[in-house]
Amino acid sequence: MADARDDPGLFLIDPPRRGVLPLDCFHLSRRLARTVRQDSFEVRTDTAFAAVVSLCAEARPDRSETWINHGIESLYGSLHKRGLAHSVECWREGVLVGGLYGVALGGAFFGESMVSRARDASKVALVHLVARLVVGGYSLLDTQFLTEHLGQFGVEEISRAE
Repeated sequence: MADARDDPGLFLIDPPRRGVLPLDCFHLSRRLARTVRQDSFEVRTDTAFAAVVSLCAEARPDRSETWINHGIESLYGSLHKRGLAHSVECWREGVLVGGLYGVALGGAFFGESMVSRARDASKVALVHLVARLVVGGYSLLDTQFLTEHLGQFGVEEISRAE
């Protein structure tokens, strides 16, 4: 992580408790299932990785700073080129309006950040990610932290050792 967008420094976060989503416990609300079925987004994977990271790093009205600096963008870009980092993107009328990115290692996917510039875009990306992970034989989606937003999908906290 970085303290700010233009901060050249990086530091690691290793929380004593981690947010994880066991894929067999994913909760999809009826409303979100209906949104997914409406097909209001074109969902793509790995077609605009750098753009998703950049969109995640943008300031928002509720957040003037970001933990994603240029060094992080570069490092994740390198992981993407090696086939380890991936993006799920939501497009509407040719415009990227949301998505997420993370790193796949073994049977786990480590979600790094998600963004939405259209209602439910990041949630739809998450639904598509979970479906792809299940089909791919993954068992876990690591979210690093448990937030109220992620809790609605079945994310739970476990100890670092667990």
